[in-house]
Amino acid sequence: MKNNSITRGLALSALAAGALVAPSQPAVADFFYLLPAGTACDFNLGYAGTGGNLQIKDFKDADGNVVRHLESGKGVLLTYTNYGSKPKKPVAGESITIRTDGSVTETVYNPDGTRTVTATGHNGLIMFPTDIPEGPTTTHYIGKIVFTIDKNDVFTLVSTTGQQVDVCTELAG
Repeated sequence: MKNNSITRGLALSALAAGALVAPSQPAVADFFYLLPAGTACDFNLGYAGTGGNLQIKDFKDADGNVVRHLESGKGVLLTYTNYGSKPKKPVAGESITIRTDGSVTETVYNPDGTRTVTATGHNGLIMFPTDIPEGPTTTHYIGKIVFTIDKNDVFTLVSTTGQQVDVCTELAG
């Protein structure tokens, strides 16, 4: 499975000095993903977001290339659900729902083709088995997360501060 920024719950994008600002775009936060066992947790994980109000801004350089991407919002309900371990017949089990009181995600596109993501507020971060540290893990953070993404979409967690909830452990019971 190719690593996907939306699937991981964080919008990935970018920034640079002297960038041109694109108009703000309101967005709806409703989504649902079902991730196979071994990807985000040891079981099939449902990940849904509903409601809320998101604002998206892209910053571009003089050549029109996006160099920074910002997403901010509040009021999204995030629901994580254990769908068991059967790959072809997932059945919903335990869920946890977290009301987010806001978040901001900034993605900076680096000259070497990597991206640096800084997320503050309420954010879920899914680490796949190909990431550093190696997943599968799904953690909901209230605070700050910094990670990089290489050209192959491998996430490397740089730092975290604040509270965290190990979603897989919470739902494994």
